[in-house]
Amino acid sequence: MKAKELRELTVEDLKEKEKKLRQELFKLNQSRFSGKVDKPHMFKMLRKDIARIQTILNEKLKQKRE
Repeated sequence: MKAKELRELTVEDLKEKEKKLRQELFKLNQSRFSGKVDKPHMFKMLRKDIARIQTILNEKLKQKRE
């Protein structure tokens, strides 16, 4: 997901999206431990998307404080 698309979302939408991505990462980790990972590149992609969302959330919260 692109940062530009994420910046257009509200704080609540970003939190919900982060929650969904974390759940997906959790499920993927469970499948890794069982030895059935079809798309190993998804780990890196999900972690980066979560980091992007957290960064944008922090930016939005800083703007509200100022």
